[in-house]
Amino acid sequence: MKESAKSRATFVFIASVVRPLMNLLMSKEWSGTEKLPAGGFIAAPNHCTEIDPLVVGHMLYNHKRAPHFLAKASLFKVPGLGPLLRATKQIPVERSTAGANRSLQVAQEVVAEGGAIIIYPEGTLTRDPDMWPMKGHTGAARLALEGGIPVVPIAHWGAHEVLPRYGKKLHLFPRKKSRVVVGDPVDFSAFADKPLDKATLTAATDAIMDAITELLAGLRTEEPPAERWDPSRKRGPAGRTVGRGERPGPGTGAQ
Repeated sequence: MKESAKSRATFVFIASVVRPLMNLLMSKEWSGTEKLPAGGFIAAPNHCTEIDPLVVGHMLYNHKRAPHFLAKASLFKVPGLGPLLRATKQIPVERSTAGANRSLQVAQEVVAEGGAIIIYPEGTLTRDPDMWPMKGHTGAARLALEGGIPVVPIAHWGAHEVLPRYGKKLHLFPRKKSRVVVGDPVDFSAFADKPLDKATLTAATDAIMDAITELLAGLRTEEPPAERWDPSRKRGPAGRTVGRGERPGPGTGAQ
């Protein structure tokens, strides 16, 4: 990691707590890690449980890639947490133009230092009843195309058995296995020299989501749905999305 001394020291401290915990919670199986770029990149994983950031961060850190997440700007003001976030160059997400420029600057510094920016293109836990990746937001594609940053698709499966989607209770026994697979960087050559308009960003985002879905299908040895879940569709009585002609199932209640 080409991190600053302060950042490295803080990551070592956090890892000393998180890694033993993750090893206790789950066994792990990681594949495709040789595809991680030598320099900085955007890691784009699927999102199916609240603990999967720890799963992806654990894998990246063990392969000497400092993980940097996009975090709500308000978290940087929390006593104790804020200094940790700043020390490890986590990236604040702000709505103002000035705030967005600061976030972009931090992101560029992370990439220059060889770090991994972890962006969940779905923006939140998937609403798909079967936990397939749903329609993505364009933020990761925009950052990648604007900065010429590689996007590496990542799929993981198994962590949801420890903490189910929307769950509040850990299921520790029997011990579960978390599997993570890293794919080849997404090919954005089709978007070279194109304006960064809605059509371009949507197509680039679809390319990212297709790559993630393909990796997850391999992990699950199942066929993904022909149509990707769109959270903008009408919601069921509890507020969660209902689509593809299905009734809301377990774990598909309000956001």
